[in-house]
Amino acid sequence: MSSIENQRIEKPISAWIILILAAACGVIAANLYYAQPLVGPISSELGLSSGAAGLIVTLTQIGYGIGLLFIVPLGDILENRKLVVASLLLTAIVLTIAAVVKSAPLFLTASLFIGLGSVAAQILVPYAAHLSPDATRGRNVGNVMSGLLLGIMLARPISSIVAEFMGWRAVFVLSGATILVLALVLAKALPARQPLTSVQYPKLLGSMLHLLRTTPILRRRAIYHACVFGTFSLFWTTVPLLLTSPIFHFSQKEVALFALVGVSGAAAAPLAGRLADRGMIRPATGVALALVIVSVFLPLMIQTCSTFALISLVVAAILLDMGVSANLVLGQRAIFSLGAEFRSRLNGLYMAIFFAGGAIGSTTGVWAYAIGGWKAALLIGIALPAIAMIYYATEKKQLS
Repeated sequence: MSSIENQRIEKPISAWIILILAAACGVIAANLYYAQPLVGPISSELGLSSGAAGLIVTLTQIGYGIGLLFIVPLGDILENRKLVVASLLLTAIVLTIAAVVKSAPLFLTASLFIGLGSVAAQILVPYAAHLSPDATRGRNVGNVMSGLLLGIMLARPISSIVAEFMGWRAVFVLSGATILVLALVLAKALPARQPLTSVQYPKLLGSMLHLLRTTPILRRRAIYHACVFGTFSLFWTTVPLLLTSPIFHFSQKEVALFALVGVSGAAAAPLAGRLADRGMIRPATGVALALVIVSVFLPLMIQTCSTFALISLVVAAILLDMGVSANLVLGQRAIFSLGAEFRSRLNGLYMAIFFAGGAIGSTTGVWAYAIGGWKAALLIGIALPAIAMIYYATEKKQLS
């Protein structure tokens, strides 16, 4: 990092700015998950077949993946505040379109762009790292990520409750209005950050493959989190199927309440950031991976429909979310230490790789549940972090 960059982040970032960034990331990330519990009513009203209904969620995720690879890297060459505000204005427009359209193709197109615009959250995370002195970078990134994780975890129950009383379109209306207000707040409250890197966009994208090939820490941290995020996605995709099955007879409202238990796991993000600031990334990573393994092992050992089994699921959900939250922040703290000039590209690659792991975990989990039930899904769920733990055992101390 150049001396100019060091001078820029010499002053500690205010707690108020961190709070704004954390809230912003949560509000933005929630847009990726609002539609998941609403697939039924949306597809019914728009005339989508059961086979095509999955596109509502899939296209949002595809848009997000595209944004990670093609928009987030722009944070390394464009003024960050303007880039975020522009992305949010786009998101507010497409959310409004999604709320009013009656055509399935138009709604699906809007879903793609909702995912695309929601990558603004992943521009803000390296932005927070840039504004932070090295001594508190992990803590600040952890605090911001805790907000993002809260948004992800609260999105599904919030959308279910809003849709229950006001209809599914109200979810998109309210979200669009919230995103518009957020864009105005960020434009006013955030300090400008103009990157020092000056490179043409095609070369910027071309450099990403080079970064992936020449940055072992990025590859390692991305593989760790692809594995644990795969288990996270598998668990939260299949556990509603278990809870609503004849085993537990949960209603959708009760499933939404169960989803809230995972919110407490977001508290691990700031703690992981503090441990990272103290040079404990490697041991903390081992603990995070172990938590994920234990979280799947627990319900695997208790295969009943008793109250004790339900309690074990609650504990498993909390441990899983803690392990995944901590590992995410530890990975970002490690890669953000590599240099300010390519933080956005590193973050885009990191997120895209583990996001792919999540998609694989979710898809494989549904398939395994359909073929072999809850136990089959859990066996895959425990294999993924076990692979990460084996790979972690090969990590040399200096790579942390």
